[in-house]
Amino acid sequence: MIEFESVSKRYSDGYDALSRVEFAINAGEMVFLTGHSGAGKSTLMKMILLMEHPSRGRVKVDGRWLDQLRDSQIPYYRRNIGVVFQNHQLLFDRSVFENVALPLQVAGYSSQDIGKRVRAALDKVGLLEKERSNPVTLSGGEQQRVGIARAVVNKPALLLADEPTGNLDPELSNDIMNLFRQFNDVGTTVMIATHDVELLKKMNKRVLGLVQGKLVHDGVLF
Repeated sequence: MIEFESVSKRYSDGYDALSRVEFAINAGEMVFLTGHSGAGKSTLMKMILLMEHPSRGRVKVDGRWLDQLRDSQIPYYRRNIGVVFQNHQLLFDRSVFENVALPLQVAGYSSQDIGKRVRAALDKVGLLEKERSNPVTLSGGEQQRVGIARAVVNKPALLLADEPTGNLDPELSNDIMNLFRQFNDVGTTVMIATHDVELLKKMNKRVLGLVQGKLVHDGVLF
C-alpha cells in the first residue's frame, strides 16, 4: 500500500528532515509512526499526501509512484486518503453534519448519497444524535470523533492520523484508538503518528521509529 524507497528530504536551509528512509506497508496494515518532535513524522506523512516531495528517493502509494502523477491527478489521488489532525480543523460556522459532508460535496456526490454516508459515518463514531450541533458545543473527544467521521466518510483505502490523541486524556485516547482499530478491522490501511509510548505498547502493532530523520526501529514495542 505504501512504499518508501531510500527517501531523503533536505530543505533549502540545509536541514535534513528525512535521511534514506525505507519501508513498505501492506494494504490492511495498522502502523504507528513515532519519534521526538522534529524527527520527521509530519514530513513523512506530507509526502504521502503530496504536500512535500523527496529530495532523493521515491514514494509509492496504492501501486503508483507519486512522482509520476500529474498535477491534475493529485486531487483525485487525495480523495482516497482520509486525514485526521490533532486540532480537528473543524469549521465552527457549520453544523457537525456539514463538517462531515465537506469531502463529499467537493467530490460531487448527490444530496441523497451525502445524507446516507454522513449519517453512517457519524453513527460509526457514536455521534449521530449530534448531527445538527455546532462543533464548538462538543467536548474535545467528540470534536476529534467528528474529525474522524469526516476522514472516513468517503470510505478511503488509507487513513492517516497525525497525533490524534495529543490533546486527549488517556481514557479518551483509548476510545479514539479503538475507533481506528475498528476501521482497520474492515480493511482500511491506517498510519498514526504519536509519541505516546505507553499507548504504542498497549496497541501491540508495528511501530516505525524515527530519530533525526532516520528510521531506527521497525517492529512491535515491548
